[in-house]
Amino acid sequence: MSSLNKNRNLSRRDFMQLSALGVLGTGMSGWLQRLAAETANDPQRKRACILLWMSGGPSQCDTFDLKPEHENGGPFKPIDTDVAGIQISEHLPKLATVMKHLVPIRSMSTKEGDHTRATYLLRTGYLPSGPLSYPTMGSLLSKELGASHSELPNFVSIAPNSTLSPNAYGPGFLGPRYAPLVVGEGTGLIQTDDQNVDAALKVKNLTLPQGITSKQADSRLSILKDLEDDFIAAHPGIPTNSHRSAYEAAVRMMRSKAIEAFQLDQEPDTLRDAYGRNRFGQGCLLARRLIQQGVPFVEVSLNGVQGTNAFGWDTHQQNFEAVKSLSEVLDPAWGTLMTDLEQRRLLDSTLIVWMGEFGRTPKINQNTGRDHFPAAWTTVLGGGGIRGGQVIGKTSDDGMKVTDQPVAVPDLMATICKALGIDPEKQNMSNIGRPIPLADHDAKPIQQILKS
Repeated sequence: MSSLNKNRNLSRRDFMQLSALGVLGTGMSGWLQRLAAETANDPQRKRACILLWMSGGPSQCDTFDLKPEHENGGPFKPIDTDVAGIQISEHLPKLATVMKHLVPIRSMSTKEGDHTRATYLLRTGYLPSGPLSYPTMGSLLSKELGASHSELPNFVSIAPNSTLSPNAYGPGFLGPRYAPLVVGEGTGLIQTDDQNVDAALKVKNLTLPQGITSKQADSRLSILKDLEDDFIAAHPGIPTNSHRSAYEAAVRMMRSKAIEAFQLDQEPDTLRDAYGRNRFGQGCLLARRLIQQGVPFVEVSLNGVQGTNAFGWDTHQQNFEAVKSLSEVLDPAWGTLMTDLEQRRLLDSTLIVWMGEFGRTPKINQNTGRDHFPAAWTTVLGGGGIRGGQVIGKTSDDGMKVTDQPVAVPDLMATICKALGIDPEKQNMSNIGRPIPLADHDAKPIQQILKS
């Protein structure tokens, strides 16, 4: 076994002791870099997922499925990408350079044109169903990919806007243990040159109150544990165990050096500028830092930009102005995320999912807008487990219907599971005592885009 492999078996406590004794010496930084590189290339490394959620439903005709020869196409022009034959919007130039890693699925089709139901369907894989409370995708997948005693949460949600469909953002029947750590919630619009972005994307209440020492905090936590042990002994059950688990996870995180992942000011200014100095751009940078620290599922929401509403992709009015502004935030953030992950040898193990709840009408309305359209629209997969540089499905010349390889939501969910090395038929027991598979019955993964 090499010395590096031996080092990989060190516990965090061993590492801290060696560091304190000076055994690691001045070469510690280089050792950590080599360890990070080896970990990234480790074939046993579990895959991770970053969901880029587009609140409101993005227009496929103005992003990844342009119709320049038809009156429905609008003013945007298509541009070539680094893959011959694949064109996307002129307002996504950075993404055009990384299309070899991406697969637009242009043939998504559902029957749900209501924000609440459609958001629930896309985020859980299921339609709302009476007493059944389905878990959001991040809860489902982080349960499969995460470790029970991680120093950081296994699921982090950055700047979500759950107003349209609150039940689509929670752990459902999996329970509070699988709920996300939410940062940046309620931060409103994504504004350029936002001076408060760092503060907005930090975890609150991780530091001790003023005047409280670590010793005092440990004593208080010890008292709390004794009280909880007594209470749980008298009142066993999921709620009490979940409460204790939440406290234990919070304490682990408070005491961990891994929380430095939230310190975005550790990154070079040039890289932060490349992502974009706004909440979505810095949220994507935070997602990379969290993935690098072993968090298996991170979602980043692009809700709105200055000049649009808080559901910016819901473009019933002035669609083209809004989509151009949104694309100018989306493109540098997502494009830089792809290259940043690739340079750090993390792209092959990190699946990127881009989607909203539905698409927009190809036909332009009287307000120069596009309305809800679930019949034929686009999602995009890329990175880990995906054979990039191809397109799935096709829509008609006017964009109104799928003409080749329709993809249902369960098929998308099964494909995501397969790309992450998860069996989509695996089941969880629901709150009504019924086993529920990760992807609905009869789901068919898109085999041609999956790496073996």
